[in-house]
Amino acid sequence: MSHIQHANEPLSENFRDRLATVDESGKRNWIYAYKPKGKFYSIRTYLSWLYFIVFFGLPFVEINHRPLFLFNIPNAQFIIFGKVFWPQDFFIFGLTMITFVFFIILFTAAFGRLFCGWACPQTNFMEMMFRKVEFVILGDAPAQKALQKAPWTTKKIFKITVKHIVFYLLSFVIANFFLAYIIGVKELEKIIVEPVIAHLGGLTAIMVFSAVFYAVYAFFREQACTVVCPYGRLQSVLLDRNSMIVAYDYKRGEPRGNAKKDHSGPLGDCIDCHQCVRVCPTGIDIRNGVQMECVGCTACIDACNDVMEKVGKPKGLIRYASENTIASGDSLHYTTRMKIYTGLCLLVLTILSVILFTRKDIDATIMRTPGILYQERGADSISNLYNIKLVNKTVEPIQLTIQLDDHDGKIEIIGKPYIQVAKEGQGTGSFFVVIPKTRIHSRKTKLTLQLFEGAKMVSSLPTNFLGPVTK
Repeated sequence: MSHIQHANEPLSENFRDRLATVDESGKRNWIYAYKPKGKFYSIRTYLSWLYFIVFFGLPFVEINHRPLFLFNIPNAQFIIFGKVFWPQDFFIFGLTMITFVFFIILFTAAFGRLFCGWACPQTNFMEMMFRKVEFVILGDAPAQKALQKAPWTTKKIFKITVKHIVFYLLSFVIANFFLAYIIGVKELEKIIVEPVIAHLGGLTAIMVFSAVFYAVYAFFREQACTVVCPYGRLQSVLLDRNSMIVAYDYKRGEPRGNAKKDHSGPLGDCIDCHQCVRVCPTGIDIRNGVQMECVGCTACIDACNDVMEKVGKPKGLIRYASENTIASGDSLHYTTRMKIYTGLCLLVLTILSVILFTRKDIDATIMRTPGILYQERGADSISNLYNIKLVNKTVEPIQLTIQLDDHDGKIEIIGKPYIQVAKEGQGTGSFFVVIPKTRIHSRKTKLTLQLFEGAKMVSSLPTNFLGPVTK
């Protein structure tokens, strides 16, 4: 006879003392998750196709002959939406990280682990690719359990071997595309088609990434979410009773039990079939309440709805809800708090987007040459020597000239009449600023220097001009 949990009987909290993937002796408890079916699983499947199209397609998207995204850590070059970022733009990455953390806090406080279940790469690849491949090769969860307990026959060896070969090939493909986000598709193509000896570093990176992905999806699996990922552990401080979570309606479901077997009193809608536990990819029982291991994948919702439909009871025993929603019995709605958090999320994303898209393509730093005072030019003019450092973030070489904003004076560039900078490169130069003595009224005179590419002004920079104090 199954245990009946009465409404006034406190739930045991001992499930929080251990992970579902580890038994009492400390050994790995392998999760054989049943294949979900239902509305949410179908939607997640369609979204996963979109995710895979984006993941495998973005490296081939270019803007102005540059990849849409590139995170070339070895060369300290980053490209976001076709714009190049160099170490000089590090403050933008710092701001991006602050914005990201702020967004995570707000988003999680309002919507729980919605990201984990619907958009996280680990969840998508594990549940929507590798586990589906596993179902095709080894069969459903009961078949996998039976195969694991079966002796090592030729059939078992063949199936296990095929599974791991396919898993490694998929990991190898993912590793190649992952590397494409770091070095670019063109460099990846060179590693593939050119002699191995010319690209040992790149080939090593591919093999390392392949081994890591293979180990994660073939062996480590759900423990990447429950043991390694810090996001689940942050839930305890980010969630409150109004946060949207995958929740079990204990007021409706308790006391749980099967009416055909249990006759000790009125029962709730939960028939204690454990279907919600069987489909859970992390092996938890959602009926125990909010748990760190829950990734919000909604598999338990689909499983429970299917059972409720079969036994003729309303769906939604397990559903998206907040703790306060379950306690009060009201349906989940878009609260004022969620609206405020959503607005703040959009605000920080807007601010970051404005910074990213208004960033200048040409950065310039101008400094007076240290250790050199002003120089007199005849009887009526004074000159200062300056150094300029330029960063060209465009895909074309540029030639820049320098002018004073009020034209009361002149610029003399040492060497050529312009400063040339290679595409996506850096350049330096030196020049004199010569102005009349009549313009100098203090030890330091503020000037504004303008950089021009042809007739187009690309930057305006303030500086100080050192001169004699006139009496």
